[in-house]
Amino acid sequence: MTQSLSDITENMIAQARKSGADASDAIAVDGTSVSIDVRAGKLEHAERSEGVDIGLRVFVGQRSAIVSSSDARPETVAIMAERAVAMAKEAPEDPHAGLADPSQLARDRDSTSLDMFDPSAEPDPAALQEAAVQAEAAALANDGVSQVQSASAGYGKRRVHLAATNGFSGGYTRTDSSLSCVAISGSGTGMERDYDYDSRIYYSDLRDPSEIGRIAAERAVERAGARKPKTGSYPVLFDERIASSLIGHLVGAINGAAIARGSSWLRDAMGEQVLPSSMSLIEDPRRPRAFSSRMFDAEGLPTARRAIIEDGVLTGWTLDLANARKLGLESTASAVRGTSGPPSPSLTNLALTQGAQSRDDLIRDMGTGLLITSLIGSTVNPNTGDYSRGASGFWVENGEITHPVNECTVAGNLRDMLMRLTPANDARPHLSKVIPSLLVEGLTLAGD
Repeated sequence: MTQSLSDITENMIAQARKSGADASDAIAVDGTSVSIDVRAGKLEHAERSEGVDIGLRVFVGQRSAIVSSSDARPETVAIMAERAVAMAKEAPEDPHAGLADPSQLARDRDSTSLDMFDPSAEPDPAALQEAAVQAEAAALANDGVSQVQSASAGYGKRRVHLAATNGFSGGYTRTDSSLSCVAISGSGTGMERDYDYDSRIYYSDLRDPSEIGRIAAERAVERAGARKPKTGSYPVLFDERIASSLIGHLVGAINGAAIARGSSWLRDAMGEQVLPSSMSLIEDPRRPRAFSSRMFDAEGLPTARRAIIEDGVLTGWTLDLANARKLGLESTASAVRGTSGPPSPSLTNLALTQGAQSRDDLIRDMGTGLLITSLIGSTVNPNTGDYSRGASGFWVENGEITHPVNECTVAGNLRDMLMRLTPANDARPHLSKVIPSLLVEGLTLAGD
């Protein structure tokens, strides 16, 4: 591609203006991804993709339309702009849509300090294959493993640029590298599966492939002989690997789009306590070397660290410009978007207050209950917060893990559950969501 992403976006908004748009913004994304899968020590699947995608949003008065394409040639962009303006003229008016005022725009657009890009050369496919082979071999070295379902390695690089007629122009580059292994123990109806993985911005930061394969195997073997737990009300410990799903339900409930629709179980909770008073939930979009970091959002507004929940009290919604206008509030610079849709609110890097105890300490102190390591399906009522999910993990008796369990359902109400949280101290600091294992008292289990 001879054109820079900046040139492409500037050409798109110029063509939109030429076609009769009153205002417009444009996004261009290009990327490279490589994925390698191995089986039985040999290459099973290799895939590489490269391409560019572009999106143009135009405004004619209070009417708007969006068009997208994977063809960034100037002649294609000119046709896109004409079609977008024609579509906008037929669209219904929306008094809340529109670009940011120039005074709202981010001034600092240099993402260098965020360290989101690995400057070293793209890893050779042979190196990715060797890493996956090592992970698979380490898993198969465990006598309890009957097979390895998958061992995979990958690399991706993505560049993004946004420009608009309000004067904004900015972009950034991200990289990510990953390695995973899924092991299976047992056979027939007694098969159990578990996994381990790692994902980093810098390829050199990835954990050792043999460690990933070994841990995947140990987890799968530990699950052998699983049976249903007792039915009743028990404390439930959500393992760190899946604890972020609980906080994810909370995050979804404070999303400005859900609040504006009135379809959230936290719609009347502003200023109220939603977590124990010892806990806060912090968003830090500018945390270095984190996957979701960004200097500005998808509408060009400057990001900033903020306490979404402070000392247990909900302080604000997650807002883009349109939903903020609907609610008579200010945007929290939380807009995200792709090339084919309008901006919408979403959070970036989150950190929940950690506790003083380890996961093992919580297991010891919980007495009799369930440690959940895997969740299946989801039934969560967005209006009431009623929660019901299939689960598997390990049964705890007298503070000790006794046997694996599966085929059970855990249920409760999220508003009540979140107020009964006890966090461990085992969150992984490099993840975008730094959430520890979470103990919830008094959930309903449906098993035998």
